[in-house]
Amino acid sequence: MPGFRKFILAAICFVTFVFVIRSSRPEHVPGSPGYRPVKEIFDEEADSLRARQSRTRGQKSFGSSTAPLRDRLRYQFPYDLERSFPAYIWQTWKYTPASTWFEERLRASEASWTEMHPGFTHEVIPDDTQRHLIWYLYGSVPDVFEAYDALPLPVMKADFFRYLVLLARGGIYSDIDTFALKPAHYWLPEELDRSTIGFVVGIEADPDRPDWHEWYSRRLQFCQWTIVSKPGHPILRDMVAYVTEEALRMKRLGILKSGKMDKTIMEFTGPGAWTDAVFRYFNNPEYFDIRSGDKNVTYEDFSGQKVHRKVGDTVILPITSFSPGVGQMGAGSTDDDMAFVKHNFGGMFFVSIDC
Repeated sequence: MPGFRKFILAAICFVTFVFVIRSSRPEHVPGSPGYRPVKEIFDEEADSLRARQSRTRGQKSFGSSTAPLRDRLRYQFPYDLERSFPAYIWQTWKYTPASTWFEERLRASEASWTEMHPGFTHEVIPDDTQRHLIWYLYGSVPDVFEAYDALPLPVMKADFFRYLVLLARGGIYSDIDTFALKPAHYWLPEELDRSTIGFVVGIEADPDRPDWHEWYSRRLQFCQWTIVSKPGHPILRDMVAYVTEEALRMKRLGILKSGKMDKTIMEFTGPGAWTDAVFRYFNNPEYFDIRSGDKNVTYEDFSGQKVHRKVGDTVILPITSFSPGVGQMGAGSTDDDMAFVKHNFGGMFFVSIDC
């Protein structure tokens, strides 16, 4: 009976969440250039889907289960660079802030996102609702849901969740133990045209020391605790496909279990794999005019960066922006003009490298 009551409670939470998403979107976002009401975006998605269905009648649907995974994701979650960033803030934790079990140490950081972003829809998705939300968003791509459901550790599900929710809905994802220092509309210079930007990522680590590999998975590592994206961005599509394919491969081999996997968390769902996805995008001729003889974009192009850097539709922020106050690798203080988000590392999972 307690199990049944728990299931009913989770279902009620999920239905409430869907109702909020569909009917309680802000009419406007005051003081936030580059953002607009989420309702317009959902309406445009419906119109776009109807238009695509009309165009593809009599043809093989990219939404079919036999199409390649990346094509299905592209079909279900199209990328429109010129649209505005949705006014969403996504976070996840064991409990919602309304719960008596929500830790007091996290309340100030969670509240900072609402306070800094009036007019945004701010959702903290609890663990017992995540699975329902992923099914709601990815029911048309069942292998993605299968991969999510099969992940053996909470940290992997938390990693995957951020990529999934941003690919499907866009907005801002930030870990529950991050503190918003400045509103998101200050994160980009005013002179940058938001209609030419679809993705914002920060540098997490830039260790200029010979033993960097003992501390980090990459010589320069991109941050995944705070990400900003428009729906359908190719980096997220690639990352979702990569995690799905690797998860299902290991599941078929019977090794998708803690202590049995042939990839570490860093290389599977974490910062190493995430950094690789960003660099794959920068070096993909489908999205960039890459000519014979051009050198690849590498960590050297961003190491030591102190200001914004725009590459195609992506803005890379310096280490100070999402890692202020760490006291190393050139990061500035939390009072720095380029300091936007402080990570307190309170929700980190410390997992053996042999996972």
